[in-house]
Amino acid sequence: MSVTSERMKEQRKIKKLTQTSLAELVNSSRSSIAQIETDKYTPSYAMLSLIANALDTTVEYLQGKTDNSLKAPDVDDIGDEPPLTEGQKQVAYFIDPSATPEEIEQIKKLVEIAKLSKRRL
Repeated sequence: MSVTSERMKEQRKIKKLTQTSLAELVNSSRSSIAQIETDKYTPSYAMLSLIANALDTTVEYLQGKTDNSLKAPDVDDIGDEPPLTEGQKQVAYFIDPSATPEEIEQIKKLVEIAKLSKRRL
């Protein structure tokens, strides 16, 4: 069993979540969660990020890159700009999990443009 699958299952049990309830939190299916926990399926970085958030841990912990399961406090409050919404964070992770702060700013602007064009329809 991989470190990711072991840690994911361990954290899920610590949070007292079933596979079904975790699946609901990350908008997936119970069978997908089961396949990840049994090493039959390797999740994308975006899915692993959603799972880590639902389990109040980090992707790095789930991947075995660190032994610290605690999340660091969010440091999105830079300047006067509002922090990224969960949706914006998911878009940023999906596009590029190693996005720089400048790239994240560009993504935020694109999301705002998309919101505006949606309102005009």
